[in-house]
Amino acid sequence: MVYVGMDHGTTGISFAILEENGDVREVFKISREDSKKGLVSAIEEIEKRVSLSDIKLMMVTYAMGDGFNTIKPMSEVKDRGILSIGGAGKVTGGGTSVYSEIENSDISVLMIPGLHKDSECLDPLFRAAYSHHASPEKVSISYNAYLETGWENMIVADLSSNSVDLLIENGCIKGAVDACCGAMGIVHGPLDLEMIRDIDEGRRTANECFSHAGAIKIAGVDNKVAFMKQDLLDLYEKGDEKAVLAIDTMIMTVSMEIAGLIAVSHEEIEGIVLTGSMGSMKKPVDFEAGLNRYLKNKYPIRIISSESGAIGAAQIAKDISEGKREIMGIKVEL
Repeated sequence: MVYVGMDHGTTGISFAILEENGDVREVFKISREDSKKGLVSAIEEIEKRVSLSDIKLMMVTYAMGDGFNTIKPMSEVKDRGILSIGGAGKVTGGGTSVYSEIENSDISVLMIPGLHKDSECLDPLFRAAYSHHASPEKVSISYNAYLETGWENMIVADLSSNSVDLLIENGCIKGAVDACCGAMGIVHGPLDLEMIRDIDEGRRTANECFSHAGAIKIAGVDNKVAFMKQDLLDLYEKGDEKAVLAIDTMIMTVSMEIAGLIAVSHEEIEGIVLTGSMGSMKKPVDFEAGLNRYLKNKYPIRIISSESGAIGAAQIAKDISEGKREIMGIKVEL
């Protein structure tokens, strides 16, 4: 028997297959665009690697996950677990088709909620401050970070198309800052005054602003989401001044957000975990070194797999199958 985790990411949909002993058998990704166009089937890709009847449990993350607040069977989650598709970045439809495939399969599937104002695990102050904190894969990323490090008190920084940082205290998720509120990612970022004016004056929608508010805004990069990171890194390697400024600014905003979460923690932070396609990168950008310039080497930093969202989801599936009924402070309802 095996366990499968799915990470509904910005640029693609990743799957991890976990053996009964906890070893990762394989991680693979399918393109959102290919899925939307019917060029690839998620179920067929899974079947190439494992018999569906051998999957004991699958754990899925999908979109914002703001329509529910406990881990529960997919069949019991209404409206795919989201209140609205608005304000969620670029919508391609690729994730929707994958969801439908899995929903119509015979696989036993649970869904992970996002972190939002109704998430009971969060500190009441965070719940009061923000309506939304993080999408569901941040929960599975945090679980993978928890298992990899053994740290009960840490900051988990997922840095990729967007940047989301989470505060973990005593093994529970207590706070997080969503991409539209805090640090820059490659593509997405916070809405500043200029963007608010653009929205009010009808020049751009809020979602258009959000989807061009990351480092690409500074570097002047504009392409399909799947290609923006590489475009930016190519310019960075060539020493392009705007690209260098963009990456340096992204590092600064991430450092500022992490420092803010450390400041409001009630516990002594044991370390910082970096993940995501940028967070786990060493070349051409060394995010660990960049963060340490600001954090003065005060905290141990651990880098985990850029596929920690899918891996962590599979690990959650395994542990729930073995009887666990709470994940990072989030209740499991079966």
